Amino acid sequence: MNQKPLEILTVELMGTFHVVQERLEAAVEPLGLSLAKFKVLRRLVEAGEPLPLGTLAEHAACVRSNITQLIDRLEADKLVVRSDDPKDRRSVRAELTPKGRSLHEDATQALDEAERVLFSRLREEEQQQFLQLLRVLRAAG
Repeated sequence: MNQKPLEILTVELMGTFHVVQERLEAAVEPLGLSLAKFKVLRRLVEAGEPLPLGTLAEHAACVRSNITQLIDRLEADKLVVRSDDPKDRRSVRAELTPKGRSLHEDATQALDEAERVLFSRLREEEQQQFLQLLRVLRAAG
């Protein structure tokens, strides 16, 4: 049975995405993190200030109940704390703790190493081409 070229591309993209995601998850798992938790920590580090849960939900492209559960887990791990939003009494913000900031740094190093290993099979020129192609595909979405 012959597959159409686009079917092959879809299978290859999805398979590659799955492998990359597994390797990145494996890189942060020993630190007690998932990629979803890391993404929230990264967003808080980038913001440099506490963020409303709604803002974090928008950034993570998930519903508010999912971000609430994720913040519950991060709070249980003492990586974030909740605080009231002084600008909106109905809103709750997530604030990074020193432990959360430190773990974010450790996870960033672990992910950088995992990325280095993944990309090591490509020459520098191929890496740049690959990143450019990914940007084009993302912009098309």
